[in-house]
Amino acid sequence: MRYKAIIILSVLLATVVMLSGFMPQEGKKASNLKVLPKDISHEELDKIMDGYKAALGVKCNFCHAASKENPKRLDFASDEKPEKEITRSMMKMTSRINKKYFHIKNANEPNAILAVNCITCHRGQPHPADK
Repeated sequence: MRYKAIIILSVLLATVVMLSGFMPQEGKKASNLKVLPKDISHEELDKIMDGYKAALGVKCNFCHAASKENPKRLDFASDEKPEKEITRSMMKMTSRINKKYFHIKNANEPNAILAVNCITCHRGQPHPADK
């Protein structure tokens, strides 16, 4: 009888452990956000960053510095690279344009449909043409 209880308890414990892997986990929270909403989800932030990469034809390391502890990884919170502050300025600029001329109220919201965005000028290039 005692062995049967131990087996049942072990099976229940194993089931709980296995099912906990399918439960929603605490999302990764970005730090040092100065323009985007501080409560943005990891998925929304990735979607926005993927849009920037496509619009400028670059990879993450164009704006994000390598980690000091592990140079093979990026330090996303670091402000070491000037391109990151330039990006913030461009985000603010496009937000002002979208609000003023196209009456888009929440231009920095992740799901906002914008009239003017990065690709408008960059067209897949890291630096927009002077035309």
